[in-house]
Amino acid sequence: MPELRPAPAPADTAVAPAAGPAIWTRNFRLYFTARSSGLLSDAMLPVAVAAGLIGAGRPLGSVGYAMAFLMAPFAGLVLVGGVLADRFTARRLMIAADLLNLATRVLMAWLFFTGVDRLWQLYVLLALAGTAAAMFQPGAASTVPLTARDVQGANGVLRTSEALTALLGPALAGLLAGAAATGWVMVVAACAYALSACCLLALRLGPVPTPPPGDSLWRNLVEGWHEFRARTWMWGVIVIWLFFSALCYGPLLPVAAGLLVPAHGSAAYGLLNAVFGAGTVLGGLLGIRVRPRHPLRGGALAMLAFPLYPLGIVLGLPVPLLAVCFLVTGAGVTFWGVMWATSVQTQVPAEVLNRIHAYEVAGSVCMAPVGAALAGPAAEAFGPKAVLAAGVAVALLVVAALLLVRPVRDLRRVADR
Repeated sequence: MPELRPAPAPADTAVAPAAGPAIWTRNFRLYFTARSSGLLSDAMLPVAVAAGLIGAGRPLGSVGYAMAFLMAPFAGLVLVGGVLADRFTARRLMIAADLLNLATRVLMAWLFFTGVDRLWQLYVLLALAGTAAAMFQPGAASTVPLTARDVQGANGVLRTSEALTALLGPALAGLLAGAAATGWVMVVAACAYALSACCLLALRLGPVPTPPPGDSLWRNLVEGWHEFRARTWMWGVIVIWLFFSALCYGPLLPVAAGLLVPAHGSAAYGLLNAVFGAGTVLGGLLGIRVRPRHPLRGGALAMLAFPLYPLGIVLGLPVPLLAVCFLVTGAGVTFWGVMWATSVQTQVPAEVLNRIHAYEVAGSVCMAPVGAALAGPAAEAFGPKAVLAAGVAVALLVVAALLLVRPVRDLRRVADR
């Protein structure tokens, strides 16, 4: 299949900074601040809600329902978010999403300060927060090439920030919820979303491509599907990822926790997850520096590190060796993520990027909850170590499939602008 290149942008369209720093332009600094603030707030929410509900004497089931109300709207509406981002520009939609997130956090703070007497109120606010995430996410891809000439370097910086916020957010939420009240976590989160909205408002990106006026939302959605389907390298990766999510990644976390906590204790399990987070930071830094000619081939080779995570648990390795496995796995997964995000952002025409990103996000995450739900029955039927061993085999087959599919293997890097 011939290599797909972005379609030429109209003469009055600003698709990337023309001069100045390759990464740290004024626009990228603003976007980096906005994205990091939002990611920190997102990472705080699950811990804060769980701590608040359990602290209020609510049953564990209420925490599960709360997370379902948060995640379901994202999975169901991210495609709509991609269409709206292309129609109204990603920047406007992300600002609107930040304002909606700000409002939900203020109202959740009020709920937790006054006592969550009616759970349905919290569930509604969490569903709105999930909707805001679905509206924000598609634009997160298309904004990167508009703010930095070095798209891969910018993605590496953003992945590093994502890794750090994933480490700091839960810790900060737990500290605030324990020392004060969950309501104050929501106040901090609301301030972070206000900062994000202000930074996005200050961006100066120029005009961006939009669909022809008069097209319906459905037509825009169908057009996005045709553009997605036309790229064999993209839908090929997503099809492979469906199996990876359902048979390897989805079952891994619950089964790993079920084996590691009884064997080594909660403190060791928390330490191993922190080491995994440190690995993701390392992977982001590698993504800034290492620039393979064939990015998806390089990313696939980095994914050879993933089987070390479940394999170390199956072999019963001591905690220090498990920490090495977790560190290397985190680095490999994040390096793949940088290669994938850069490929999508540089190979897809700007006018359909938001919709295509929405399709690939939906395809990437839709099977992980299924895999997590099947983990328990599979572990009971075959044993937890057998489930993890199967995950090792699936992870290796995934890498083999990525390298065997020629459009994926041979996709060439687009030169920095």
